Amino acid sequence: MEDVKLFFDTYALIEIYNGSENYRKFQKTRVITSYFHLFELYYILSKEKNEEEFIEFFRYLQNFCIDLKFNWIIEASKFRQKYKKRNLSYADCIGYIIARDLELKFLTGDKEFEDLPNVEFVKK
Repeated sequence: MEDVKLFFDTYALIEIYNGSENYRKFQKTRVITSYFHLFELYYILSKEKNEEEFIEFFRYLQNFCIDLKFNWIIEASKFRQKYKKRNLSYADCIGYIIARDLELKFLTGDKEFEDLPNVEFVKK
């Protein structure tokens, strides 16, 4: 699984952090994500846990955040508008566009992405 190229969305990062059985196979995969997803991750985990429990994992992930390209913002906005009935997060729209542009699969368990192309959909 190490040579598989995936963009990890927040859902995937949380499932890996929680040790989800269905995401175990991705633990050895090189993580590619964005600072937007770390923002979401921190926000979600801090609502459920004490920072001391997850801060090491959170800090480790900063090593795998890629630089944002300006055109991704425009493309993500258009993508979100196209699928506005799905109520997609800004971070996930950016992540999906990044994955598409870098020819990565978008790893998620978010049901709103299940039927879209270029998605590695894994439910917990």
